Amino acid sequence: MSDPNVQRLRRLDVCAVSDALDKLTLPGAVTGLPQRSGAGRIAGRAVTMKVGPGTPPPGPPKHLGCTAIEQSGPDDVIVVEQRSGIEAGCWGGLLTLGAKVRGVAGVVADGPLRDVDEAMAYEFPIFSRSLTSRTARGRVVELGVQVPVTIGVAAGNEVAVWPGDYVLADRSAVIFIAAAHIERVLDAAEAIVAKEAAMAKAILGGTPIGEVMGGNYEHMLEQ
Repeated sequence: MSDPNVQRLRRLDVCAVSDALDKLTLPGAVTGLPQRSGAGRIAGRAVTMKVGPGTPPPGPPKHLGCTAIEQSGPDDVIVVEQRSGIEAGCWGGLLTLGAKVRGVAGVVADGPLRDVDEAMAYEFPIFSRSLTSRTARGRVVELGVQVPVTIGVAAGNEVAVWPGDYVLADRSAVIFIAAAHIERVLDAAEAIVAKEAAMAKAILGGTPIGEVMGGNYEHMLEQ
């Protein structure tokens, strides 16, 4: 069954949700992860994956990303942490195809994306920190799936993401919302969108923009 909170989130843009986080004094907005492929915003629950140097977990060898794809569906966004400093892809072309076939909403990767041309050809939404041609083989391994990850690189722009948290991304930024706060954030964001829609209607109706964007707009997040 589809998550109704994901449906609500899909109807909102990142900036409105970012404003809602500010209003509620919650973290969650991360910049510097531009959209590399696909079009339009994505929203869903986080299926997390951590990649870096080290020894993979015990068990039969498995290519990084496969487990995350197998555990994901249309209401999910795969969120990858590859903050090792090693230039090595944490997502690539065959994984993109697998995720698309699975119906996954998209991928957010704090790390290098490989095979970006393939992702563009598949029209699959991917947001990533950087691009590379370098394979993960011999450089990094999958350290865990459905584990806590950290996304963002600068102080004040880092967010801890847990499996099942909510994700919204468009060309402005990527937003992460802790599952415990989702309804509060959605309510606040929807109220902000309604106010801005009324203001846009007033501008289109001929009200001077300075009058529309006066004190009420400047103090909107305090109300």
